[in-house]
Amino acid sequence: MFFGQDHFFEELFCICIQLVNKTWKEMRATQEDFDKVMQVVREQITRTLNLRPTSLELFKTRVNALNYSEILKLRQTERLHQEETLAVPVLELREKLKPELLELIRQQRLLHLCEGTLFRKISSRRRQDKLWYCRLSPNHKVLHYGDVEEGVQSPPIESLPEKIPVADMKMLLVGKECPHTKEKSSGKQNKDVLELAFSIVHDVEEYCLNFIAPTRYEFCLWTDGLNVLLGKEMTSERTQTDLDVLLSMELKLRLLDLENISIPDEPPPIPKPPSNLNFCYDFS
Repeated sequence: MFFGQDHFFEELFCICIQLVNKTWKEMRATQEDFDKVMQVVREQITRTLNLRPTSLELFKTRVNALNYSEILKLRQTERLHQEETLAVPVLELREKLKPELLELIRQQRLLHLCEGTLFRKISSRRRQDKLWYCRLSPNHKVLHYGDVEEGVQSPPIESLPEKIPVADMKMLLVGKECPHTKEKSSGKQNKDVLELAFSIVHDVEEYCLNFIAPTRYEFCLWTDGLNVLLGKEMTSERTQTDLDVLLSMELKLRLLDLENISIPDEPPPIPKPPSNLNFCYDFS
């Protein structure tokens, strides 16, 4: 790259000063941010040179492709890699924390079911849909549900006449598997409904209690909670998100005292036992 140009440093300077202007705009920088911009530009140039481009044209293409958002992603990936994936003890700690945090998520899902949620009945005949409420009993043994009037936020369990014992629940159906979605014709609105539909199969007659969740968030919490009641794994995308957040937070709290201290891959050797144990108290 150096010997391919008569005036290499001048050509390189022209490319890099244009890069400074481009990065300045991407960062929406002000005069006080000059040092930060120069740090990012230095990183853009260094990372591109590490790729060993064979010509100045190739260098220009690659350094312009490595914009500010890409630098942020690379920094975050490297930081996570450095903090978590490189150190074997940290990986072991992560695996050790998982069951405890998953149990915490399970408890949160069941608490949400105990608080209950307001659902809408999907009716093809009338434009105004009726409302109904469903909630889990505090002992996690019975699902109570019933119709409610508009404006009622959290009706007491006593006002919900219908109930399903958790012991009678057989399985959970979601999306296209639900009986109340199979009857619907195709369309954009029905596709949205498919993503929010779930059903509980119970009793000997394979009777189903059909739900259309008000939001994707409620869908995730309810399907997770019902899977917990059925003794199955929580499968929603929200579970993985919550687990990642809790794991990251717990790991950072545990490693606060080890900041800037390198974590060895192997535990320190166990010292030899003492020649005698006379220092122990004789309980006899």
